Amino acid sequence: MALHVHPTIASLKPYSPGKPLAELERELGIREAIKLASNENPWGPSPKALQVLEHAAASLHRYPDGGAHDLRKALASKWQVSHDEVIVGNGSDELISLLIKTFLSPGEEAVMADLTFVMYRLSVLASHGVPIEVPLKNWTHDLPAMMDAITDRTRLFFICNPNNPTGTMLSATEIESVLAHIPEHVVVVFDEAYYEYVRDAGYPDSLRYVREGRPVVVLRTFSKIYGLAGLRVGYGITTSEIAGYVNRVRPPFNVNSLAQEAARAALLDSEHVAKSRAMNEAEMTFLDEGLTKMGFKTIPSQANFLYFDVGMDGRRLFDALLQQGVIVRHIRGSMIRVTIGQPTENRRFFEALEHVLPTLTKSA
Repeated sequence: MALHVHPTIASLKPYSPGKPLAELERELGIREAIKLASNENPWGPSPKALQVLEHAAASLHRYPDGGAHDLRKALASKWQVSHDEVIVGNGSDELISLLIKTFLSPGEEAVMADLTFVMYRLSVLASHGVPIEVPLKNWTHDLPAMMDAITDRTRLFFICNPNNPTGTMLSATEIESVLAHIPEHVVVVFDEAYYEYVRDAGYPDSLRYVREGRPVVVLRTFSKIYGLAGLRVGYGITTSEIAGYVNRVRPPFNVNSLAQEAARAALLDSEHVAKSRAMNEAEMTFLDEGLTKMGFKTIPSQANFLYFDVGMDGRRLFDALLQQGVIVRHIRGSMIRVTIGQPTENRRFFEALEHVLPTLTKSA
């Protein structure tokens, strides 16, 4: 059968989420593998979120609330915006796709960094748009160069802050310099998936721009510090006009009922968020100091992962660690991204690293 597939779609490489733990253990015949590759919260979800799931499961024969009314109301209250300025999605990934579907016609452009969350590029190409990728500068978004890349065909401007996979942050001053000169025909998308992990006081208050009525979208998620990655729920805060257009293409019932209830409960558990942030900071310091002592160069991170230069083909180190039952992320070249895990996981990572490095160094 000769399938007629659009050339752009045919050329795409599917997103690789990484090897599941169970599959790795079966392949290698090992037990107790650890995954430090997907930037999940290793401490799990809020106990309050878990408590509501049993009750919510009793109504699984019913469709979920198609407008996620209660969740949107809770988010609006927390962030002091109106109910109609909140949109929800099956993870932030879906909201990225919906924004592209809403604003990009075939051949139109979206500006982004060349080393950032890969779903921007994939989603733009899948919608037959043109991703304009601007190289990072010092591992951070080069905002002046990104501004120079804007044309009359640009519709979206993606800023991942903190950036994935580098963990670097743009300050309020840097962001303000962009928004002061952004053309009216461009919607700025702030992807703040790691917002709750940020420690730097210079981080921008991007919601202020929504309250001012500017054409911006702030994306956040329950998949990271809230520990609900398996339920897939993200949200966006934007102007009511932009939200209205996105809702025209949003599928009905896109966020399942369990996800809505768990997210609403997790949103109220500030204690779990604070505890997760504090433990992440302590363990990041441990990992950063350990990697530095071993001679690796780490990139300062405001997220829940570290990006570091291994000084060799990063794929070789990734594969060697995999054989030890430790899953990290090889992005490109000599760079590896490791999620901050629990203390036992982080020490296991160092044990595996010390075990494989002599062999890799000898064969280099």
